[in-house]
Amino acid sequence: MTTHQIEIFTGNCPLCDETVALIKSMADPAYEITVCNLGENRQKAEQYGVKAVPAIAIDGVLIFTGKQNQSSLEAIGIYRASVFSGAGDDLGWGI
Repeated sequence: MTTHQIEIFTGNCPLCDETVALIKSMADPAYEITVCNLGENRQKAEQYGVKAVPAIAIDGVLIFTGKQNQSSLEAIGIYRASVFSGAGDDLGWGI
């Protein structure tokens, strides 16, 4: 199985906390999830082009900025393989 890196940029706000909780609850355990506080990771956030939080990067590519819902995360393949049929090694967006 391919391991993917999910980075969530946050700003210590309720919307960020909700996004982190949602991703952690639905992401496949094989995905490595890192929460990056914007104040502590400003240089990395600038490299990714983060302009607002929460922001989600997968394998070094900024995918979403702003609070996302379960449907938008499912659409790019962030889900547990055991919960959703058809899930496998790819994230559903060309990886």
